[in-house]
Parts: sequence; structure tokens; C-alpha cells
Amino acid sequence: MRIPRVAYLPDSFHEVNGVAHTSRNFVAFAQRHALPFLCIRAGTRADAFEQAGELRTLELRRSRTSIRMEKDLDFDPLFWRYANAIRRELKRFQPDIIHITGPSELGIAGAYFAWEQRIPLAASWHTNVHEYAARRMGWITNKLAARYGDVISQRVEDGSLWATSRFYSLAKVLYAPNDELCRMLERTTHRPCYLMQRGVDTELFSPAHRTRPIDDQTLILGYVGRLSVEKNVALLAQIERQLLAMGITNFRFLIVGHGGEEASLRATLTQADFPGVLRGADLSRAYADMDILVFPSHTDTFGNVVLEALASGVPAVVTTGGGPKYIVRDQQTGFVAQDAEFAAAIATLANDRVRLAQMRVDARQYALSCSWDAVFNRVYQGYLDALPSQEFAAPLAAGALSS
Repeated sequence: MRIPRVAYLPDSFHEVNGVAHTSRNFVAFAQRHALPFLCIRAGTRADAFEQAGELRTLELRRSRTSIRMEKDLDFDPLFWRYANAIRRELKRFQPDIIHITGPSELGIAGAYFAWEQRIPLAASWHTNVHEYAARRMGWITNKLAARYGDVISQRVEDGSLWATSRFYSLAKVLYAPNDELCRMLERTTHRPCYLMQRGVDTELFSPAHRTRPIDDQTLILGYVGRLSVEKNVALLAQIERQLLAMGITNFRFLIVGHGGEEASLRATLTQADFPGVLRGADLSRAYADMDILVFPSHTDTFGNVVLEALASGVPAVVTTGGGPKYIVRDQQTGFVAQDAEFAAAIATLANDRVRLAQMRVDARQYALSCSWDAVFNRVYQGYLDALPSQEFAAPLAAGALSS
């Protein structure tokens, strides 16, 4: 039995988002365990090939015709100019399976070459594209009567889900970051779906990086992520107003990130700091200096930032929609709440610092049980659904997994 040879074509790699974060850790996992792995990705270098042991990477530069999807994510309609380079590396590497992360130019290329070269295709769902599409129509639907706007939003969401599901049904095996999405994908694609959750670096994200005194009475409410409509960041201003109305004034928001809603938040939040996008040690310190992570998104399929906050000893308040509710243990490592309940949950901890301190301990303890090795070993086990299981095996035995 041998380890499958994997060709991985992610939507993004160098950007600041969940797909890129997961992809970088997937490559690091392959390199750490000397697995045969080819990563074909978009980047800043044109047709740049590198090899280090069993790990190979092909980085391809997007053209100037790329369409901006987010501040740090583009779609290149001319990416097919690299078809020969991609075909050449795939034939040289001889993968047993091709793994894509969505309907991007990389994902479309991966699906095509899997068909052309008759290689099994795996696909992981990282972004609720259908929900994003509906929310991005808000600039139109919000101007209509509620009954018409709701109908149009629902039809956009349903149509986007139908189209995306047809794309994912090209794969033999699927992955998603939570059980709810796995069930949805199995229902709409009739393909098996496995959990592809995310891990956390508990040394990079740790209470040890805190620079504020632990007894500082100012409550720092953190947010980390894109400042965009689909992240529901407008709720932050509502939370501020509600807290002040409750007589809670000794707090400040720490808003880490950028996006289209930044100007609006700067104008409406009166007690907030905006350091922009932070990375590395700066991000570690920012997390550790927070007291509570406030994450109002309903569309995140997992919520990397929530797990990073927990690892930093910071409890989180998250919504009942999306993936973060599967990370937070309600009443123990934070709160799972309706939008209207966020301020009350924060007030509970603002008025009970002993409970807040215990939640810090519980949050850190939970995060220590997560590891990237366990996450990606489960991905390899899922590959066996698309490959002859008597020939292939996952790279790590259960006893070899780190915690």
C-alpha cells in the first residue's frame, strides 16, 4: 500500500482568507511528512516551478485582465494561457487524485484536466458562494418592497446553489468544514462528503503573547476578518449602541482587517481602533490582547479566526448561522447567539470577570485538542473513497497524530 500522489489546485494561497490559510497548512503538512504533493496555484511569479524533496509547486501569475472578487482575491479569465504548463506538470507528476477548492480559474482547470487525463477528482467546499451572491444583490433588493426583494434574493441564492452543486458533482469525493454543509452537499450532488475542518497553531496563537495587564478593566472586543457585507459587520455598530444604552462604557472595539464596509464602520463606531490587516506576531498579540472575539458572520463555513481566538485564550460570541457555531461550546468557550442577543452576551461577561477568566481557560484548552495533522490525515482517508482502497493508505496511523 502506498500514499496517494496528490495534485492540489487551490482558489487562493497567498491571500488573507480561509482557503489560503488552509492551503498553506496543507502544503506544510505534505512537506512535514515527505508526501508526494504538487501544488499549482496563482501568485506573483510567472510559470515558476520549484521542488523540495517530494513537494513540487507551480506558481502562475494572474493577468492584468483579472476581475476583482475581493480586495485580495481575483479571477483571471485568461488563465487558460497556462494550460500547456499545467498539463506538462500533471503528466510529469502523475497524480493519483486531483483536489480543487471551488469554481475558480484553478478549480475549472483542475476539473478539466482530471477529466482529460482520467484522474479522480476531489473538491472541497470552503465558501458559501450561493449566500454571498444573494447578499451582494442587496444594493438592488434593498430598494424594492420587502416581499419582492426577499423573492429575488432567494432565487439568486437557489440558482447559485444549483449551479455550484452541478460543478461539485464532477468530483468523486467532497469535503466541507462542518456537518451541516456535508449533508447539504451529499443531498445536492449525490457524492460522499467528509469533514475538512481546520486546525490551529497553538504556539503562534497563545495567551502568552498578551501585552495588556490581565486585570485591565477596559474590555477589548475584537473582530478579525474582511469588513464586508456578507460578514454582517454592520451588527458591530448596533452592539456598541446597545452596550452604551445598558450603561457599559468601559470597552473598545479592535477591528482587524479591511474591506468595503470599513468607511461605514469608521463613521459609526465611536469606540474603536482600526489597525488594518495584521500578520504574524502582530496578529498574535492582537488576539491575545482581546477579551472577547465578536464574530457576527452568518456565511462563514468554518471560521478560522474563531479557532485562533480560542487558542489565544479569548472566548467568542458567534451567530447561530454558519460554521463557527460548531467551534464554540455555548456557555463554556463563548456564546452562540442570535444577532439581537450579542450585546447581552457581551454584557454578561463584562459584569462577571470571574466567568470571563474561566472561559479563557476553557477556550485555550479546547484549541489545544485541534491539530492540522489530524485534519489532513482525515482528508487522505477520504481520498480512499475515490481510489482503490486496497492499494492506498492515509499517511499517518492514529497513534502518530499530534495534538
